[in-house]
Amino acid sequence: MSVRIEPPRTTRRPRPASHRPVSPPVPISEDFAPAPSPDGRRVAFLSDRAGTPGVWVCQVDAGAPVALPVGDEPVLALSWSPDGQWLACVVAPGGAPRTELWVLRPDGTRRHQVAGFGRRSAALAGWLPHGAVLAVTETDEHGQALLVDAATGRRRVLAQGDLLTLLDVTPDAGTALLRRGPRNARWLEVLDVATGVRLRLFPDTGRGSTDQGWFGPDGTSVLARTDAYSELAALVRVDLTRPEQPPTRLAGRPDAELEHVTPSADGQRGALLWNTYGGRSELSLLDFASGVQRAVTAPGEVLGDAVFAADGGLLCLTAQGPVQPREVWLVDPSTGAPRPLRPDTAPRIDDAGVAPQLLDLRARDGLPLSGWLYRPAGPGPWPTAISLHGGPEAQERPGYHPLFQALVAQGVAVFAPNVRGSSGFGRSFVAADNLAGRYGAIADVAACADFLVDAGVARPGQLGCLGRSYGGYLVLAVLVNFPGLFAAGVAECGISDFQTFFAGTEPWIAAAAVSKYGDPHRDADLLRDLSPLTHIDRLDVPVLLIHGANDTNVPAGESAQVAQALADRGVPYGHLVLAGEGHDFLARANAEAARTATTGWLARHLAATATVVG
Repeated sequence: MSVRIEPPRTTRRPRPASHRPVSPPVPISEDFAPAPSPDGRRVAFLSDRAGTPGVWVCQVDAGAPVALPVGDEPVLALSWSPDGQWLACVVAPGGAPRTELWVLRPDGTRRHQVAGFGRRSAALAGWLPHGAVLAVTETDEHGQALLVDAATGRRRVLAQGDLLTLLDVTPDAGTALLRRGPRNARWLEVLDVATGVRLRLFPDTGRGSTDQGWFGPDGTSVLARTDAYSELAALVRVDLTRPEQPPTRLAGRPDAELEHVTPSADGQRGALLWNTYGGRSELSLLDFASGVQRAVTAPGEVLGDAVFAADGGLLCLTAQGPVQPREVWLVDPSTGAPRPLRPDTAPRIDDAGVAPQLLDLRARDGLPLSGWLYRPAGPGPWPTAISLHGGPEAQERPGYHPLFQALVAQGVAVFAPNVRGSSGFGRSFVAADNLAGRYGAIADVAACADFLVDAGVARPGQLGCLGRSYGGYLVLAVLVNFPGLFAAGVAECGISDFQTFFAGTEPWIAAAAVSKYGDPHRDADLLRDLSPLTHIDRLDVPVLLIHGANDTNVPAGESAQVAQALADRGVPYGHLVLAGEGHDFLARANAEAARTATTGWLARHLAATATVVG
């Protein structure tokens, strides 16, 4: 066994060593998705401190944040217009995957909807550089790229097509950058708006994906984050005056994947978020002209939501860690020095939290795997739960996980692995579970269980598994494919039958998922065999099913049909349906209800006993 034991790397103030509560407190509210004003003097951000994610505005380094009246529905994303006159909010009515785009003045007035009407879902690409014109993608059966005037709502359609997302527009709105294609197989197209002519960037090699891109300062180049040319995603530049030439590599590392790039408004530099092995973040600032890259101290173990103020004098981002809830930090690009947005507040540290250990292991076919182990106090082995993340193109990282801390407080160890299909480990790994490769991902969970028992972490007969979204699917899949290995499971918002999933999900979600799961017609036999419901007669341990009533990503019927099948066979089960929630549980009360139900279910069925956590 190879065990990597590393302390949390964070600039947060240390928690008092003498404070040793018996159980974790109610999770602390979190601040995220910052949107600085153009002059960098104010920052709008999202926070669930009032119960549901809403919009708050704070003066930089001064005063308490003020809530803006944005209605009762949760807000998912936020952006400040370059002229400083508008805030754009992506809203999720009922918590569902169909989203709307609303705008309002920074003082909370003149709020009105500008996109996402009817059955269409709206996503914000950004703003044109001057004024208040939004670049938007609307999606239902097909996608359309459009420009929307924030004040009047006047719309101009730039392009339409399947699996289409608008990424950027030149200042004169004459050329648009589009992303096309399904999951893990996306490419970029440059559109001449006047003629409708599209130019595909990068040749179709059948491997790799390009998910992020934008125009260079003069509009004659495109910068893109892609893994089409390397195993780990890197930053490249394409010269549009010579598109036949290979792209120029601007930034890449052999030891880390480029997770995201945020360019400044003038296009002269970018903030680069690097995903190092295991999922810790590193931050650097890159001067695009000179190629000089400068490392910046990371204010937490996992970073995200990076955005520059329009004048380039301020970089905002979100930082979190195992005992550090998400909060907004500010970085001075000239010095690289980070500081919290709210320095006057008490340290936002969960004193009951424990730091995880990064462990390496091997799959049954020899593929290297890894995961994060959260240990209860005292010697092992312990009752143990394997937690499976969603996606599958997501990653288990050392972020803030109140559920893991709650389980550890009940004496349950948690192992959160990254099985094949996870992001952060390169192009081949994220594609390793495509189609029939999914059998390997299911077997990876069983390999994790064997590893934990052999390593003396888990007690045989006291292993459970939990997961949400794709992780919920994996829970059901491993329970039916490896009966007797686990004593209980919790499946949250998981697919149970691919046929009913493809028939019931949103059309754009179904179309994008074909490259990952398979075509519901061409690959019908494969999908039938991979569906847990096909083999539900093998499931004979207690299972808790949790779902949002308004989920149209993985429809709530996916859990309901498992509940009915278990009821028909007399297998113990629980079925919790959360009203007013979609695929993600956005209201703190509902998230806490799911967390409490999960903790209680696993602690009870794994025969755990509460312990003191230090």
